[in-house]
Amino acid sequence: MALLPSGSREDVELVKINTDDFTLIIKGKAYHERYEGLQQYRQMDFHDVMTFAVDYDGNYDVSVFDIEQQSLIQDTQVRPIFFENGVYQIIVSPKTNLNLSFYHEHPGLRQAVSRVELPSAYILMGNLQFQNEVGLTTFEIHSEHQKRLQVTLEIFPTKLDYKNDYKKLLEEVNDEIYNLAFHFIRKTYLGAKIKLDGKPSKSEFYRLIRKHFDHFLQALSRIEHQPHHLLEKTYEKARGGQLRKLDSTNRSYLRKRAQLFVEVDRGIPIQGKRYMPIEGQRIKKQLTYDTLENRYVKWMIERLIHKLDDMLATLLNSKSRWDKEVDPDLIEKISEMKRKLEGKLKSIFWKEIQKLDRSVMSLVLQMAPGYREAFQIFLTVSKGLMLQGKFYQMSVKDVATLYEYWTFLKLGQILDRKYELVSQDLIIVKRDGLFVNLQTNQSAKRIYLHPVTKEKIELAYQKYEGNLPTIPQKPDTMLSIAKKGRDYSFNYVFDAKYRIDYAIEGSYYKNHYKTAGPMEEDINTMHRYRDSIVVSKNGSYERSAFGAYVLFPGSDEEIYREHPFYKSIDRVNIGGLPFLPNATNLVEQFVERLIEKSPEELQEEGILPRGTVEGWQSSLDEKVLVGLVATSEDYQTFSKKGYYQIALSTLKSGWQEAKYIALYAKIGVATEHGVLKYGKVSEVTFAGDNVQFSVSHWIKLDAIHPVHYGIAGSVMTTLNALKEAKELPELFMKSTDEMIIWRMLRRVSDRVKLALDHPELDQANRVIEYRIKDVKVSIDRNRRELHFKNSNVEKIVELDLLIKQPSSVFKVLIEMIS
Repeated sequence: MALLPSGSREDVELVKINTDDFTLIIKGKAYHERYEGLQQYRQMDFHDVMTFAVDYDGNYDVSVFDIEQQSLIQDTQVRPIFFENGVYQIIVSPKTNLNLSFYHEHPGLRQAVSRVELPSAYILMGNLQFQNEVGLTTFEIHSEHQKRLQVTLEIFPTKLDYKNDYKKLLEEVNDEIYNLAFHFIRKTYLGAKIKLDGKPSKSEFYRLIRKHFDHFLQALSRIEHQPHHLLEKTYEKARGGQLRKLDSTNRSYLRKRAQLFVEVDRGIPIQGKRYMPIEGQRIKKQLTYDTLENRYVKWMIERLIHKLDDMLATLLNSKSRWDKEVDPDLIEKISEMKRKLEGKLKSIFWKEIQKLDRSVMSLVLQMAPGYREAFQIFLTVSKGLMLQGKFYQMSVKDVATLYEYWTFLKLGQILDRKYELVSQDLIIVKRDGLFVNLQTNQSAKRIYLHPVTKEKIELAYQKYEGNLPTIPQKPDTMLSIAKKGRDYSFNYVFDAKYRIDYAIEGSYYKNHYKTAGPMEEDINTMHRYRDSIVVSKNGSYERSAFGAYVLFPGSDEEIYREHPFYKSIDRVNIGGLPFLPNATNLVEQFVERLIEKSPEELQEEGILPRGTVEGWQSSLDEKVLVGLVATSEDYQTFSKKGYYQIALSTLKSGWQEAKYIALYAKIGVATEHGVLKYGKVSEVTFAGDNVQFSVSHWIKLDAIHPVHYGIAGSVMTTLNALKEAKELPELFMKSTDEMIIWRMLRRVSDRVKLALDHPELDQANRVIEYRIKDVKVSIDRNRRELHFKNSNVEKIVELDLLIKQPSSVFKVLIEMIS
């Protein structure tokens, strides 16, 4: 097939599956408008491989479109070709007389593909659209309600980097929820993190219980065949001659009943005479299955029945305009699970088990066969543990909602670094557990105090502004800053919009704004928020919102500094800010400046002082001390006991600023060589000439490999650099210039190589050279020049352009790579 020209919008065959019974074809665009056509997509340093799997009982062959070869190839390991908001046509053409049908667990997608009658045959045809949903999705081709073919494919986001941004969004949302709940939950005995909702949503509970239900029934059957039991001791009346060994209960019984003793020839000697009781209590041991462990398992069964009942009631009583019809297939599956569990409770074994009346802490539940599996499955489906991947078939996720959650939580995390959290209702405690109050129809807030001025800072999610002259407003996030000497707060709207215009060549946006940025209509929404959120004072109205800003999924902060919607923040207090896990500097700096400003500055000078943006350096990037661990004994001790110890004489200046400790294991010390884990410092103590850093708990890292470098003692870095680095030299950044260059290069590729002026990081003074693909980048500090060089050409730009016009430097880099 000939190459499609850049900017082509033609549909092509993306997937073709041939079986003995039918042919399945999926058509659509193999790229997104973000890439300005296939040519740019092929040039991107994009390492993702799409997940694609076919399950069919019989002979078949499958071909998938390869972006490099521009044709179908018989290989499922290809780069992404399915994207959010894309429309993909599916056609199934029968070869035999089989009555085929299309099935997807989502009713909307299931109904999108229907049977089309032809003069002498029929086909299945329709369009699949996943909107702002990404991840794995599975559909099936059925014949007479029996599965014939199953196809699993992966939907990629277009506004986020899937392997970095999207998964980091998930990770950071869960990490922040975990941190907020940490004073309620000190430890967890399962290797999973607390999920976003504190307990599974009904849809996720359904997915989890569907996956684990058969295993749960198997565990119950195993318990019934080998149940935990006890020998229960009871007492019954017996003649004196039948009494044998007495225990304390028997002795107490006889001691209180002296009238039962009579004088005999041979008996118990008492004051020169012998006595025996004419009756007493005899010990009787009986096998019982009514144990606490079995009562707990029965309670688990009852709880799952209640959850299924609740789900059925929600589905059957739903009045949502979007759910006009209840999916009968879903109702039947839930009802069948409920019937099977109720059948268990009706069996003789479980009928004899009484109700649970106390808490249970038992090794039987955690270790005994059957009990262990049932207990773990119950925790998984009911306690809201975060479990991802194809194994759980979480299918598609709404990225727009995830992005909205993340922006609020990340803003709170930024405030956590410098200000004192006074109260929050995001994590709330109820009788049946912890809950996260973060939903699109509910509000939540976190209140902070400035550590010096004691001024109140409030971060509110979905704050409802209803008492307005026109219509109510409910922005995603409202930051309210109280200032001493003012009887009102300075309010700032931050609205998450999972939308971006990529400024495609030739488009209106490109001609007008030059670079990618927020949508114009979203900026208009910010005008509406600022102008409509007002308060009444002495009969007239005043604006209570001082500024409104779009948070959008942009990644290139340096280039965006030149965007009109960034500069408009300084002029009219309205604009947009890029906000992603790897692009938080502008927002961090912006929020800090808002809080630290005096009320006079906020009121009179505007939001941002002109000309100071480029000079900002984020003080919110927390410092990390990376320390050498020289022996395996030390590594085991530090790991198990939660501390790190180092000689004071080996520490460099500034070590007191470290909020985190990371462990660098020399070769032979641990299973891997490099930086392997880190933890937050909870206490610093001195023992002679040594400093000991205690950590709350260690967090595992993907190993940061040395690649011919090492650490002789310790080195300082930042938390962001630690989380992003893949090789040890990436932790070394001594100047703003070096950091800007490194971040610029990382936007192009995650495979950046660094050369330092010393093999030990703590002895190095500067970066000699950066390498990306075949391009080398170096700084001539004497001449204040930046050199780009590949095998064919060398280009030199002024180092000052890195600050003044970073977009022009970035363009030079792109030209060199191309």
